[in-house]
Amino acid sequence: MKKGWQTKTLGDVLVKTETTDPTRSPSTEFDYIDVSSVSNETLTIQETQRLKGKDAPSRARRLVRVNDVLFATIRPTLRRIAIVPEELDEQVCSTGYFVLRPKPEVDFRFVFYFLQTEDYMAAMEKLQKGASYPAVTDGDVRSQPIPVPPLAEQQRIVGVLDEAFAGLATAQAHAAQNLQNARALFESHLQSVFTRRGDGWVERELGDLCEFENGDRGTNYPNKSARTASGIPFINAGHLTESGLDMETMDFISKERFDLLGAGKVRPKDILFCLRGSLGKYASVGDLVAGAIASSLVIVRPRPTILDRFVLAYFGSPICAEMINRFKNGAAQPNLSANSLKKFVIPVPPLAEQESIADELDALAAETQRLTRLYEQKQAALAALKKSLLHQAFTGEL
Repeated sequence: MKKGWQTKTLGDVLVKTETTDPTRSPSTEFDYIDVSSVSNETLTIQETQRLKGKDAPSRARRLVRVNDVLFATIRPTLRRIAIVPEELDEQVCSTGYFVLRPKPEVDFRFVFYFLQTEDYMAAMEKLQKGASYPAVTDGDVRSQPIPVPPLAEQQRIVGVLDEAFAGLATAQAHAAQNLQNARALFESHLQSVFTRRGDGWVERELGDLCEFENGDRGTNYPNKSARTASGIPFINAGHLTESGLDMETMDFISKERFDLLGAGKVRPKDILFCLRGSLGKYASVGDLVAGAIASSLVIVRPRPTILDRFVLAYFGSPICAEMINRFKNGAAQPNLSANSLKKFVIPVPPLAEQESIADELDALAAETQRLTRLYEQKQAALAALKKSLLHQAFTGEL
């Protein structure tokens, strides 16, 4: 360890915090910070509830002060960590938080950054108990070792991390905005396609332009026990993505089971549309030559008078969303039938214009996907850089 640094437990560097009972003052209002109040993306308290003492939940028992650090002990690996701002001084948080109030010789932001380190999170993951509601105890948090340099060194480290993380946040925001702008441009163009309608456009029902085929829902339907590690794809709604089928998570059935099916067998360029569950989700099967669909899907097979790429554009358009709202059934779990889907009205231009429109949308979609990949790569790089900076900070290498 670096000279002048000490290893202590978190309990050693914290002072005792207070509890409170708002119900003892029934008419007094307070701000309540529940476990969902903290964002694990921004690591800030995003919203609170303004309550009267008589309405206080049973978990509203911990008094917080400005610059306290909150750590959610319920599902701790979700990283719900935040600093209490001045406007929430002497307000109340849930007992689902451990409140860390450092002693004067320890900078509160130094503790805040320490809770974000991989070593600390790995310890929380190991210590958490409970399958459906994993949690750690306050004692688990107090017992964690923390490297403690002199206060001046803590403040220097915090300053470096503050500056670095602010720069990373700016880079992340720019990448997110670029992606948002690209998606907005695509959505705007897609909407205009089906509203501008030039000469030669006609309104038709999908049933006039496409064939529809449900999956085989009889005794040969492949239940979970019939799935295999490889073979012929058995496609459900979870496999449908914006760029086609997700083959990495694909289920499979044997050739023998596939041959038993009397319906629901895909052909290249078929479009799959989800009729329930993820209602309205869709994807092209691309060049897939063999596959079968789950009962929640329907095959939409365009006839020669309409391009499959134009149908795909329609399924992503606001006018299709309006059709879904018009024809869907069920409140708890909205659904459609294939017969209802056949009645969807679609504005259709001549084939040559369909081709031109599809080319334009494909180019915009490709650019959006490119920016999405860049954004995801940048997110991963920024996350890795954060981890590296935190590791260096608490090993004396920063």
